[in-house]
Amino acid sequence: MKSSFLTRPFYFLWTTQTAANAADVLYIMALTVLVLNQTDSLVSAAFMPLMRSAAQMMSGLIAPILINRFKLPTLLLLSQTGQFLLFVVLAVYLQLHGNEASFLLVFLLVFAMSFLDGWTVPARNALVPRLVTQEQGLLKANGLISVSDQVVQFAGWGLSGVIVALLGASHTLLVTAVVYGLAAAFTLGVKEPVKAHHTRVQPEGNAAATSESAPSSKWHTLTEGWKLVWRMPRLRLLTFMDIIDMLGGSVWVGAFTLAFVQVALGQGEEWWGFINAAYFAGTVGGGLLVLALVRVIGTRYLAAMLVGMAGYGVLTAFYALTTSPYIALVLVLLMGPFAEMSIVNRRTLIQRSVAQEMLPNVLAAQASLLHLVFCISLLVMAGIAERFGIVNLYLFASGLTLLALGVGLIGLRAFRSVAGHGSL
Repeated sequence: MKSSFLTRPFYFLWTTQTAANAADVLYIMALTVLVLNQTDSLVSAAFMPLMRSAAQMMSGLIAPILINRFKLPTLLLLSQTGQFLLFVVLAVYLQLHGNEASFLLVFLLVFAMSFLDGWTVPARNALVPRLVTQEQGLLKANGLISVSDQVVQFAGWGLSGVIVALLGASHTLLVTAVVYGLAAAFTLGVKEPVKAHHTRVQPEGNAAATSESAPSSKWHTLTEGWKLVWRMPRLRLLTFMDIIDMLGGSVWVGAFTLAFVQVALGQGEEWWGFINAAYFAGTVGGGLLVLALVRVIGTRYLAAMLVGMAGYGVLTAFYALTTSPYIALVLVLLMGPFAEMSIVNRRTLIQRSVAQEMLPNVLAAQASLLHLVFCISLLVMAGIAERFGIVNLYLFASGLTLLALGVGLIGLRAFRSVAGHGSL
């Protein structure tokens, strides 16, 4: 049954993205250790993830031009191959120069790799609906991708720390180069079918026809996805919900969770590790739960998304108010399934809300916007934590999720033609 839903090219796509994500975790850990060892500066180490987000946001802005010029599998191959070659240059440079390496050059190479990586997620998520054969296959595919993403995050950071400790940062970079090479090689198996085998969901009105008949200037190409997001009520509402949710989602960044463990729970760094592990274990379990409930959910993506948001928001509020580390551990474990239920079904709704040929541009616009929102969120949440305290920060994050839920309930009419009469 599984093979009737998911095609062989999808499994190549799934494998290449899993390998690329694992390589990302490995090289970020190795470079962070190198930077900290040579500079003793937390600011320098923290600059790298911020720079990566900025590069990915800028890349997403120009991604529509590349998407318009290349087929999605070709774009993925160019991105993965480019990242592999740049990383080989980075690894060899660090091997040759060691402690005398210029971090300006290192950061420039990381920026270039992140820039290439900026269009891989929109391209991947736009390819997924084209590589499944039936309606149920879309939710199953998104669930599998989400599970692998979370497994890499959950296991990757711990394993990468062990690998760096055993091999050293420099040798870890060489291992990472091999993983990047495998990711690029697997991309060769991602082939877009000549014609789709599943039912497409057309956008509202004549948005698709307008897009196809419009002049193909660079400005039109760059703004096409943004215009569709703004014009189509479903996309506009889903994007707005994503933005609100993303503003609160940054509270799970390491610095905030550590502060909560120390201040609210009165525990040491070991409980910080327990909380992080429980959260990621919960999200992995949540992804597996979505896979198990594919037949139960059917096409009721909207109802599943709203249930997930409600559960996650309420559990976050309880988490903010608890002072028991054991209860906190159970709560974050339970959050995972609700969070994944919301994320996976929201992604599926977005994929079903626009014609396939326009989906890459829409996803690129949303990715750029969400990268910007995440950067802003980090600054805003840090200010809230300092002014009002870490407990109130998590209560505020819970309120944001429930606000996004309220926005979804108010805008139910915009979903009806997508979710179907059985979605609520």
